Amino acid sequence: MTKRIFRSILTVTLTVLVASLVLIVGVLHGYFQDRVLEELARSTAYIARGVEENGMAYLNDDLPKSSRITWVASDGTVLYDNWEDEASMGNHADREEVQEALMLGRGSASRYSDTLSQKTVYYALRLSDGSVLRTSDTNYSVWMMVLQALQPVALMMVLAFCLALWLAGRVARQLVEPINAIDPSAPSEDVYEEVSPLLTKIRSQNRQIQRQLLDLQQRREEFTAITENMSEGLLVIDQETRILSYNSAALRLLGAKAPVEEGESVLTLDREAGFRRCVEEALAGRRCEELLERDDDCRRVMANPVEQEGKLAGAVLIVLDVTEKEQRDRLRREFTANVSHELKTPLTSILGTAEILENGMVKPGDVAHFAGNIHREAQRLIGLVNDIIKLSRLDEGGPAAQWESVDLYGQARSILDQLSTAAEKKQVTMTLSGTSACVRGVPQIVEEILYNLCDNAVAYNRPGGTVSVTVEDTAEGARVTVADSGIGIPPEAQNRVFERFYRVDKSHPSGGTGLGLSIVKHGAAYLGAQVTLHSEPGKGSTFVLQFPKYVP
Repeated sequence: MTKRIFRSILTVTLTVLVASLVLIVGVLHGYFQDRVLEELARSTAYIARGVEENGMAYLNDDLPKSSRITWVASDGTVLYDNWEDEASMGNHADREEVQEALMLGRGSASRYSDTLSQKTVYYALRLSDGSVLRTSDTNYSVWMMVLQALQPVALMMVLAFCLALWLAGRVARQLVEPINAIDPSAPSEDVYEEVSPLLTKIRSQNRQIQRQLLDLQQRREEFTAITENMSEGLLVIDQETRILSYNSAALRLLGAKAPVEEGESVLTLDREAGFRRCVEEALAGRRCEELLERDDDCRRVMANPVEQEGKLAGAVLIVLDVTEKEQRDRLRREFTANVSHELKTPLTSILGTAEILENGMVKPGDVAHFAGNIHREAQRLIGLVNDIIKLSRLDEGGPAAQWESVDLYGQARSILDQLSTAAEKKQVTMTLSGTSACVRGVPQIVEEILYNLCDNAVAYNRPGGTVSVTVEDTAEGARVTVADSGIGIPPEAQNRVFERFYRVDKSHPSGGTGLGLSIVKHGAAYLGAQVTLHSEPGKGSTFVLQFPKYVP
C-alpha cells in the first residue's frame, strides 16, 4: 500500500510540475511576444517620424540593424530594406501587415520559420504620403526558449524530482503509518475517517470469527470427548497416509506412541503386513478388514475409504479389541472338542465292553469284572454330565436356591469326612484347623467349591503327602485355605488351570473330568468370592478362597 501511495503522489507531483512548466513557458512566450510587438510599435513610430522629416536620408544614416526596417510604396514596391537589396525583393503588396497598414494605418503579423525554428513579428505603419514603413524582429518559439534554458530547466526539474521523491515517500509513510498501526483484533476509532467503514467491517468480521472459533472449539471438544471415551481406536488419514486425527484408544490398541511430528505417516504406528494392507486397500477405494494377532492380543482393523466431491480424500480406520471374543471362540472350540473327547472315551469303553458281553466272548467268571467296568465308565460319564450341568447353571446365574448363612468350618469338616476313604487309599493325611466362619451364599455352591478344592488336593498329591484346610474369620471376611504337598503346578499353567477341561498332566491317573477348578472359579464369582493360587512344582499348591465380609 505504501508503494502505491508513493507512486500515486509522485505521479501527481510530476504531472503538476510538468503542467506548470508548460503553462509558465506558454504564458512567458505570449508575454514576450506582446513585449516584442510593443517595442516594434515604438521603434516604428520613431523611425516613421524621421523618415517623414528627412526622407531617404534618414534611413541611409547608420541606423542599428538589430531590427529589420523595410519601406514599401503604396503599390507594394520595396523602396528600402536594411537587410536585403530592395531591387531583388518582390512586391510586398500581398503581405498581411502591409495590407492592414494601408487599410487601417497600422498592422501587425507573425510568421514561423521551420528552418530556424523562429517566429518573426512584423509591425507596419502607414506614412502621410501613403507609403508603409515596416519593422520586424525575431521571436523564438517555445521549443527554442526551452532549448536555450535547457540547463537551468533540467537542473530545476532534477531538484524538483528529488524533492517530489522525498515528499512522496514521507507523505506515503505518514499516511500509511496509522493504518499499519491498526490492531486487527481490536481496531481503534482514532484513524482516518475514510477507513471507518473498513474498521466497522473488521470489527463485525472479528465478532463473526470469534463466534465461529467458539463453535469450532466446542465441536472439537465434543468430538475429542466422544473419541477419547471410545473403547475403539479411531484413525483418520489423507491420501498420503498422513495422520489427520486419532484418539488415545488407537495408540493403546496398536501399542504405539503418539506421533512426534505433525503429518506423520500412519504406517509408523504399526508395521505389520495386515495393517499396511488395510491402509493400501482403503486408499485404493476398497473396504478392508484384517485381524492382527500379537502375543495374546487380537485386534481387528477395519478401513473404509472417504470420498469428497467424488474424489478419494483419505480413509478412516477403526481398531477393535477382539481379544476376549477370540478367546471365547477358542475356548468354545476347545470346550466342544474336549466335551466330545471326554464323552467319547467312557462311551467307547462302555460300547466295547457291552459288545464283548453281547457276543458271549466273556467267561462266566469274568462277567462281574466287565460289568464293573461298564458301571465305572457310566459313573464317570454321569459325573462328567453333572459337572457340565453345574457349569451351565453357574453361567446362567446359578441354581434357583435361596441364599442363607453357611458355616464354612462345618462344611469343610463334612467334605473331609467324605474324602477320607480316597485319602486313605492315597496315603494322604488331611487336617482341619481354624475357627467357625459364616458366609452368606448358596450351600450347594459352597459345598461344590470346597469339595473340588479338597478333592484335587487329594487326587494330585503324592503318597504320604498332606492336605491342610484352614478356616479363618478375618477383618476382610471369611477365608478358606486349602494347601497340599502334591506335584504342584508349573508357572506357565497357573493362569489356565481354571479353564474347562484343562489338565496340567493329561497322563496323570486322577480320573477327573478337568472341570473341577472351572466350577470353583465360576462358583466363587457367583458368590462374590475371590480365588488365588500359589504353587511350586514338586512342593505343592495352595488355594485361598476369600469371601466378602458377612454380618449375620
